[in-house]
Amino acid sequence: MTDGISRKRSGAVLELRFNRPDRKNAITSAMYSALAGGLSEAERDESIRVVTIAGSEGSFTAGNDLRDFQQAAPGEAERPVAHFLEAISTFPKVLVAGVAGPAVGVGTTMLLHCDLVIAAPSALFSLPFVDLGLVPEAGSSLLLPRLIGRQRAAKHLILGEPFDAETAFGYGLVTEVVAEDALDARLREVAERIAAKPPEAVRLTKKLLREDPSAVRQRIADESALFGERLQSPEAAEAFAAFFEKRPPNFSR
Repeated sequence: MTDGISRKRSGAVLELRFNRPDRKNAITSAMYSALAGGLSEAERDESIRVVTIAGSEGSFTAGNDLRDFQQAAPGEAERPVAHFLEAISTFPKVLVAGVAGPAVGVGTTMLLHCDLVIAAPSALFSLPFVDLGLVPEAGSSLLLPRLIGRQRAAKHLILGEPFDAETAFGYGLVTEVVAEDALDARLREVAERIAAKPPEAVRLTKKLLREDPSAVRQRIADESALFGERLQSPEAAEAFAAFFEKRPPNFSR
């Protein structure tokens, strides 16, 4: 266990798992650092061929821990996030995600950088950035419209409507939907099958399948700059306060 992220090595597969179930695996700065470190280690280690990312105890992740973000000094919260986004968006080996329960905010946007996503029927994807006075991140303002179309992306990024596993499968965000009790076994099976294939052929195929990396990197940078500004905005302050006080936000002030 490393700061809410558990790491387990099984042959050529490295498993990274959100392990903060008391907070529905909400991600702290320390967890972002641990995720970035795990991906960097896997990139350097030639014996690791596949990385899996999963949740625990019925949740993938509730997204960013808002209290952790609020308590961080200006600019401090963004650095671990930036390291993670750089690591996941440029990771050259195969990433396979297993999703059950809530996948909020970055819990959904990080999947756009995974090569395969296996979901349980309980998976529920949501992108509440605008509702929190923020903007999308992880290149999602570029990658999501390309995947599902601009109007559908607006439905989830602006209107903020969540969507379930079957909808995600129809969108192409999810590779397959399996029974809840079969998720972990299927995740391991898929990862091990890929790990047994010729590694250089796999790496080159992933490289060919990727979106233009320079465009994705630039969009992540543009989003991050706006995200940092929005964290300091009156709208975000009101949205965060309403969240903690469990009341409707008031943006008419």
